[in-house]
Amino acid sequence: MHDVGFRHLIAVESDRRACETLRANVAEPFAPETRQAETLNSQWPLIEGDIREVDFTRWTGEVDVVAGGVPCQPWSLGGVHKGYEDDRNLWPELFRVVRETRPRAVIAENVKGLLRPSFKPYYDYILNELRAPFEKRVEDEEWRDHDRRLRQALTKEGADPTERYDVAHFLVNAADYGVPQIRWRVFVIAFRRDLGLAGWEFPKPTHSESALLCAQANGEYWDEHKVFKKNRYSPELSSRILEEAEKTQRWRTLRDAITEEPKLGEPVHEKIEHPDNGFLHHFAWPGAREYPGHTPNLLDRPAKTIKAGVHGVPGGETVLRKPDGSIRYMTVREAARVMTFPDDWEIAGPRSEKMRQLGNAVPVELGRVTANAVAKSLKQRLHSHAAS
Repeated sequence: MHDVGFRHLIAVESDRRACETLRANVAEPFAPETRQAETLNSQWPLIEGDIREVDFTRWTGEVDVVAGGVPCQPWSLGGVHKGYEDDRNLWPELFRVVRETRPRAVIAENVKGLLRPSFKPYYDYILNELRAPFEKRVEDEEWRDHDRRLRQALTKEGADPTERYDVAHFLVNAADYGVPQIRWRVFVIAFRRDLGLAGWEFPKPTHSESALLCAQANGEYWDEHKVFKKNRYSPELSSRILEEAEKTQRWRTLRDAITEEPKLGEPVHEKIEHPDNGFLHHFAWPGAREYPGHTPNLLDRPAKTIKAGVHGVPGGETVLRKPDGSIRYMTVREAARVMTFPDDWEIAGPRSEKMRQLGNAVPVELGRVTANAVAKSLKQRLHSHAAS
């Protein structure tokens, strides 16, 4: 968001380690009596605490975008699937923030599991509530009753367009936008109706598997990485693959991520007190294993989805196979590169906490693509309104 020109008026985060990371890089504690966030390069005012306890009315009318990563655990395939019954379901808080700030746009990101058929009725309700956030759910009202009331309200004409939102959701793969990782996520994008941005579309993919397969088949990829001929392979190409490859750049691979300049090289042992490799968090971690269902990442494909893995990651998502066939754990810095974080981004806590934060994050490049598309639409609409 920051990289495409959005100024952070406030950031709210309850996780202690995530707050440490934010303060180490871009944030300062929120001081309500102090002038903060005056320029794009100002530190982000940060509230460390439960969003349910934050009053956002002080920013009413000042907000272009509310952006949030609603906790994924209620909906994740790796969770217990409680959905709307889970205490971590913070969609209602997102709607409250919208009511209190009246933003021009909303960006919400969540896991693919939100689209499971078993959650579809509640997901439809989420979208309806975002379309009409000021039709507030009353105390003790069951969500299905509220949904029926929302549907009725949305059919009525004459509603205030500044209290209605045009909403769309998009299932996207981060690899299709230059992230060296297969990561399917749902983005919910909403624009206030008075802006006239109904029908907004997510940016078209810029990268493809087809282009990667072509680059491997014609040798361009292998030449770029100086891979020995005995370690190369040549995929079979169909007419569909050739046609798609002409329109896009190639998927970025794990090899791309860890060998791009500056090249990471082999990690050092973490017990070395002052490693001279020039990289934050690029330490070896022992004990990588391979067994059925727990297979390593391949260098010449995008990485598997980086997961939080607080209690260990089940599918080998943080293990890679080296060119000599052996395996090792990815370092935190390698995982950060797969998530497209800059190399100077410092991540707080022990290794498990660092990996958890990365697994819970939005890949920076995918966030940038999304934010940039929203910013362009807002600028165009606001300029046209000003001209008229």
